[in-house]
Amino acid sequence: MLKRVAAVFLVVLSLSLQSCVSATSGLKSYVDAYDGYEFAYPNGWIKINVADGPDVVLHDFVEPSENVSVVISDVPDGKSLEDLGTPAEVGQRLAQGPNFEESDRQVELISADSREIESGTYYLLEYVVRLPEQTRHNLASVVVTRGKLYTFNASTLQNRWNKMSEKLRTVVRSFSVY
Repeated sequence: MLKRVAAVFLVVLSLSLQSCVSATSGLKSYVDAYDGYEFAYPNGWIKINVADGPDVVLHDFVEPSENVSVVISDVPDGKSLEDLGTPAEVGQRLAQGPNFEESDRQVELISADSREIESGTYYLLEYVVRLPEQTRHNLASVVVTRGKLYTFNASTLQNRWNKMSEKLRTVVRSFSVY
């Protein structure tokens, strides 16, 4: 009898503790000391090599369409993020990207905000990207430091957005440069 009560107690305790798990649980840390940035990413995601592309790309092992990436671009000397424009202006320019006219994608900027943290001003951007074969939901964090524009992007299929939105928002807010 005592063993059954203890077993039931352990089951109830474990179920109640699972409901207390925060959005940051289940995240690992990625650090690039050479380029000076770091971020959190979900457990079960793996790094993939992309030739002539982003500095780093990680994607979900089970759901490879979910991914994060960091792109590093040059900016003119002495330019700050604010010098490049407001969050909405920078968001629109990034949405169009290179070769936008030749592309068959439609990008809608949903929101554009800024936030200050110790390492500087970051623009937080949210997009819906419509492609011929799929619709995606993207979040980005953008910062300028040391003459470089760092763009951290997290992306998932639109039909998985409700499930992944909180976790991807946490991941994007974790991005920082040093």
